[in-house]
Amino acid sequence: MSVNDPLGDMLTRIRNAQMRGKSKVRSPASKLRGWVLDVLKEEGFIRGYTRDDSVAARPEFEIELKYFDGAPVIRELKRVSRPGRRVYKGVKEMPSVRNGLGVAILSTPQGVMTDANARKGNVGGEVLCTVY
Repeated sequence: MSVNDPLGDMLTRIRNAQMRGKSKVRSPASKLRGWVLDVLKEEGFIRGYTRDDSVAARPEFEIELKYFDGAPVIRELKRVSRPGRRVYKGVKEMPSVRNGLGVAILSTPQGVMTDANARKGNVGGEVLCTVY
């Protein structure tokens, strides 16, 4: 099956698994997905992830979800830039998610990073998603 928005697919899998209270979720592997998962792990939204290459045709990520007092740590996970409508922001127009309580994940020339790190590095880029 062909997926038009691979990153959106992974975010939806995470949202759906958290609604069902699952501890782990699997998603097909790609570089962009790995970079976004690195940011989510650094910011403490997921426990971690591993790459599973046992299936030769299609490697997958096994993502360990994080809960606090039985509730998911990720309250809102939203895709901003889509294949049909890309959203680019400069340093001065960088979005603030929930007055700084959340994180916007951006794809910049220096790599995939949070909005705070992009401001420190004085770079803008494509806003991939927001997490709260």
